[in-house]
Amino acid sequence: MKTDWESAVEDLAERDGRYNKEAFFFVYRALDFTVKKMGLAEVELEKRHVTGRDLLTGISEYAFDQFGPLTQEVLSHWRLYQTRDFGEIVFALVEGSLMGKTERDSIEDFVNVYDFSEEFDWKKRRAAQQSAKKL
Repeated sequence: MKTDWESAVEDLAERDGRYNKEAFFFVYRALDFTVKKMGLAEVELEKRHVTGRDLLTGISEYAFDQFGPLTQEVLSHWRLYQTRDFGEIVFALVEGSLMGKTERDSIEDFVNVYDFSEEFDWKKRRAAQQSAKKL
């Protein structure tokens, strides 16, 4: 059985129509991943802020953790092609009162932060991880 929150996200995604509903859930889970990775999980909610850039870094790491070499294909299937798409989802969630923001947050924080073909290049990512392990 779906929770009220899950139903609200699904309704929002359906009304929005630009992205697959799974993309909305993914962005929310990636935010949780990012908050924990930044050590903010224990901070009171009002002070638990993540910038757009921080979230995009977390999204990249979380996506590879979840989908490995299929990351770019999964994102494409969800109709996510550029970093602004993540911002559009974030701000749709904010407008639906399902996520918060500060006055300093802007959709512009998500524009052209990285190129998907570069960021989600599995071979390049694996090579970088292997080099890091050797150090």
